[in-house]
Amino acid sequence: MSSEATRQLALDFASQIAPAGCIDIRRFFGGSALVRNGAQFGFVMKGTLYLRVDAAMRAEFEADGSEPFSYRAAGREVTVRRYYAVPAHVIDDPALLHSYAERALHATSTPGHRLADTLPAVTPSG
Repeated sequence: MSSEATRQLALDFASQIAPAGCIDIRRFFGGSALVRNGAQFGFVMKGTLYLRVDAAMRAEFEADGSEPFSYRAAGREVTVRRYYAVPAHVIDDPALLHSYAERALHATSTPGHRLADTLPAVTPSG
């Protein structure tokens, strides 16, 4: 899927989730990030919508057979369990998609705040 097609798909999802202009679409590696109020709560990669999950959403997505985002780097598979592929039945239901997007936004750290499951950065003492 081309970067323009990925961006268009991200714009389509964004238009289903919120009124026009409420969600910014930004370049994100080989895909497009969905960002609201400075917080990335999802992205589209290779034609798949991924949303940020908390423990409850992760359990629901796994029960629906969804997989976490993964990629290959340095010869190994890297799995990012904070983002899961959105189940097809959610994508097909605009109200449910909107609800899950709101939940994903609440599961996302915002600038100046750190999520409980996020490891603190290690800084050299000085």
